[in-house]
Order: sequence, then C-alpha cells, then structure tokens
Amino acid sequence: MIKKYYPYEYAESVFMIDYQKLYQKGFRGIIFDIDNTLVHHGDDSTPEIDDLFRKIQGLGLKTLLLSNNDRGRVERFIKNIDTPYICDADKPNPQNYLKAVEMLNIKKEEAVVIGDQVFTDILGANRSGLASILVRFIRQDDEKWIGKRRYVEYAILECWKRDKSCYRRIGDIYTEGTAKNMKKKKEKKLFCEICPLTYEISKSKEICKRHIQDFAGKEKFSTVKQKEKLPNLVFSYNSGLIKKGKGIDPVLQKNKARNIRLASSRINGMIIHPGETFSFWRTVGKISKRKGYRDGRIIIGDKLMPGLGGGLCNLGNTIHLLVLHSPLTVTEFHSHSDALAPDHGKRVPFSSGTSVSYNYIDYRFKNNTDQNVQLLLWCENGKLCGELRSEREFPHYYEIIEENHHFHKEKEKFFRISQIYRNVIDRATGEITDKQLIRDNHSEVMYDYDQIPQELIR
Repeated sequence: MIKKYYPYEYAESVFMIDYQKLYQKGFRGIIFDIDNTLVHHGDDSTPEIDDLFRKIQGLGLKTLLLSNNDRGRVERFIKNIDTPYICDADKPNPQNYLKAVEMLNIKKEEAVVIGDQVFTDILGANRSGLASILVRFIRQDDEKWIGKRRYVEYAILECWKRDKSCYRRIGDIYTEGTAKNMKKKKEKKLFCEICPLTYEISKSKEICKRHIQDFAGKEKFSTVKQKEKLPNLVFSYNSGLIKKGKGIDPVLQKNKARNIRLASSRINGMIIHPGETFSFWRTVGKISKRKGYRDGRIIIGDKLMPGLGGGLCNLGNTIHLLVLHSPLTVTEFHSHSDALAPDHGKRVPFSSGTSVSYNYIDYRFKNNTDQNVQLLLWCENGKLCGELRSEREFPHYYEIIEENHHFHKEKEKFFRISQIYRNVIDRATGEITDKQLIRDNHSEVMYDYDQIPQELIR
C-alpha cells in the first residue's frame, strides 16, 4: 500500500535535475507543480525559474504547470513564462494528469511529474501511471512549523530509499556531482539526522531516558523555596531582556522576555541545601503554550529560528554565571554559540552560551558546601536580575576573565575565539590560589558579519 506514495526519483531542488539527461532517457514533457516546488508558497516566479523554463524548452522538452491553485495565482506566476497550464487541478485525482499528457501531445511514458508533495503530486502521478520526481519542498529560514504531513513524507521517503524495487527507477538524473554528494551525506547521517520525524523520536527517547535515570538515581534535588533572602550576597548579575539590532526579530524578543519571566518565577527563592542538586528542568517543568510560553529565538543545528520557549537559554546562562562565582559544583552544562548578537558596551565573558532543552539538555549544580544557598531570579525594568545568596561568606571569591579574544574566518564562516578562565581568590589575602580554564571558546558568529569589530578580526 505504501508503494503508491513512492516517487521514481528524489532531488533536493528543481535546479539539481539535469534535464538533458531526462531528454536522453526518452522523456519529452515535464509536468510541474508550482508552490514549494518552483517557488515558496504564494511567491511570484523568479528570474532563475524563468531562465530554467527557457533552458528546459531549449532542450526540446515541453512543459506544463499542474496546480491546485486558482487561475489568478497561476497566471500571475507565468507572466514571464511561456507554458500551458491546468489550474484547479484537484490533485491527486488522475483526471487532469492525463489531460496534461494529452495537452502536451506526448505518450504517458514520455511524461514526468515534478512536485514537492507525496500525498498530491506523487500519489496522483502514480495513479495516472506517470513517472515522478519528488523535490525537497521550499522552506524559508524563519519557518518552524511545516505540518504533520511533512513528517510522514520524510518517513515515506526513507522507506522508499530502502525498497530496491522502487528506488531510483529513472536512474541518474542529477547535475554533475549531485548524486555523489547525496550519497556521501547519506552515509554520514545518524538516525536522529534522517528527518524531523526521526529527530522527534530520538528526542522523546532522550526525555524518557532522563526521567528513568532521575527516578532510579540517588540524587537529591532541591524543591524548597522561601521568600526571605539569605543574608550574604555571593554574586549578582543583570542583563537586558530585549536585544535590538539588524536581523533581530522584535516579536521573538518580546516573547523571549515573557518566557524568561514565567520560568524565573518558578526558580525565584529556591533553597539548595548541602548535598542537594539544582536541576533547571525539574524546577521549571515542561513548557507549553497552555502555560503561557510563546515562540522565542532558539538554535537548531547552526541556525537561529522561532521555537516554543525560546530565550530560556539566557536564563540558564544567568544561573551558570552566578554559580561560577561560587564554590558550588557544576554537574551538568551544555553550550551553544556565545556569538548570537553583537556585544553592546563592555564584553562580559559567559554572558551567553549556555544551552537548555527539556529535559535531557539540563543545567545542574550541586551544593557541596556546609551551608544553604539561595537562587533569586526576577525581571524588572526590562532586565533579568539574578542573585546567589548564602548564610555566610565563603573563604574564597571568584572572577571570570577572558584571554586571546578575537574573531577568525574559517572557510566562509566567522568564529569567536577565546579562552575563559576562573580565578579562585583567597578572601583574606587577595591572592589567586587557582586559575581554571572553564571554556576554550570556538563559537560560530550568528549575526551579520558586518557588525564584527574589524580590529578584532585576525
């Protein structure tokens, strides 16, 4: 049953297909979908697409657009393209697929359908007895939600790749080097990297694994909060909630501030007794829209994009900075780039870079001292404020320093390079008793390269 959804071939985009090879294989007509196949949904044609049609037609191949859109949308798209079309096509109904073949005046075996959707373009082609090429759907950088059907399509595509009777039924149709590169990528992929569906499966597995580890483990977690502040201030820190600058979405920044307010209220006043461990996610809990969280800015892979709860890494980072100025022991820490936005004013090492994601990417520290400590976090006047308090002074205090700070270009990307140390200083004598490397920084710059200070590029 699943085979009716299998394409004959797959390509990353319409530009990765060698149309001369299609002609040499006996094809004489190409039936194109429009939205998310040739351009992003609703967009007009581009000069590159216009040129592509001229090139295809120059090879002797006929073209036709088969779209479920109305006439106005299709005619707007083809204002610079000379090609017949069928609008309101009711895909995957085979009727208009066969009509397209008739309009092109070719045989069925001479036609190939190119589209981005398994459940319309490919299913309709298979019902009509036509060859098909599935292309990766066009997705904008800031698009997070792609629809549940897309995840199912990824799974179907992986099944197709493993079915030798259906995989690559046309043969080599790719521009030079494309097939080789696709094969190379396939060999390197982990299960979680195959597609968004397998990523979600892997993520669920890690969440479940963490729950089991905590349930079976002997770790004692902090759970008690109190409004009254402990008397001794160990360290305090505050930072702006809203970042501004080129390429920074103000709506996502506003949502980030909201997310941080919600989560910090769950932590504010937490007492960590001697021998207890603080866990970010056991304290904050699972986030959801129902609890008031919104889409902020998150990092997936090497890209910034909208995501539920975005901005909580800033909260995790503030906690980490407080803890680094104390004798508390960090037991779990994950990092991402600390070059998400340009530095404004004096640079503060570790002002960003801590990563948290429910619940398997956690931030944890343990109180191995002989006294209670208290974590205070709140938002006021557009700032995230944090304090770490204790019952009495510790015999040492701590400072964070950065050395060799600069930016360096590697291939086409810039990276922030530095070494971040923690000095342990005897309170009685003022002498440095220990210098600890806490991060050998190599962070990809995630903002506009024009905003990198030129004097810091080496």
